[in-house]
Amino acid sequence: MLVLGASGSEPGACHELRSGVLPEWARTGFSDPQPRMPHAIGRSGRIAAIVFGAPLVAPPAPDRSNKILWVSRDPVRPLSDLRIRATDGAHMLSRVVPGGPGPSLVDLPAGCWHLTLRWSGRTDSLDLRYTGGGAP
Repeated sequence: MLVLGASGSEPGACHELRSGVLPEWARTGFSDPQPRMPHAIGRSGRIAAIVFGAPLVAPPAPDRSNKILWVSRDPVRPLSDLRIRATDGAHMLSRVVPGGPGPSLVDLPAGCWHLTLRWSGRTDSLDLRYTGGGAP
């Protein structure tokens, strides 16, 4: 199961993704006027993580990827890379989405990861869970 921290949750606490309609500001590119996708909104409301690869698995499954579309609430130009710092309490990993928020494949080991996201002078955070049982 893929889960994300809700606003105000304790560090390391993971909660289920929202499955309802995406916020208006995160709907660009969708043909449905009220698209429903697994998603999370950052604690500060500055970014959305729309998960196409739910559930996220570690290692990645051979037949699909851990695809996340990152959408910035404030489209700023020029965009800088989206820098992700992921911590699980014992480990810290870094990932980069070149060109800023947009489509990405973000692979992390199994566990609940706190992500601090930085791009174009903006910062936000959320939690993602990667379940074990992906590719052998």
